[in-house]
Amino acid sequence: MVVVVLALLAVGGAIVIRRRREATQNQFDSRIDQANRDLAAAHAADNGWEPTRVEAAARRAFAERRPGEEIADLALVQVVDPPGTDDDKAVFRVSARGAEHHLTLGRRGGEWLLEDLR
Repeated sequence: MVVVVLALLAVGGAIVIRRRREATQNQFDSRIDQANRDLAAAHAADNGWEPTRVEAAARRAFAERRPGEEIADLALVQVVDPPGTDDDKAVFRVSARGAEHHLTLGRRGGEWLLEDLR
């Protein structure tokens, strides 16, 4: 009898923990996403990038490749900054029309140019 009660308590506890984890997963993912954004922005600012200029270049590049699609959200998610400036890269996550894209810009001669859009 004691074993049955303990087994029921264990199963009930596992169900409660699983439901709690499922209920907070979106909030956790959102916090991780925001931390990644903040880290990428801080890294970019630390290296002297002008955030508004890089973001404007990303918006222009997206508009040229996907005319008519309006950007719902644009987030800098990765900064690649090897020594020098001509090999710098900025990776953005772009949300448009319910789909997510990754847009990569590379810096050449002081200008930010589209390298990839998936």
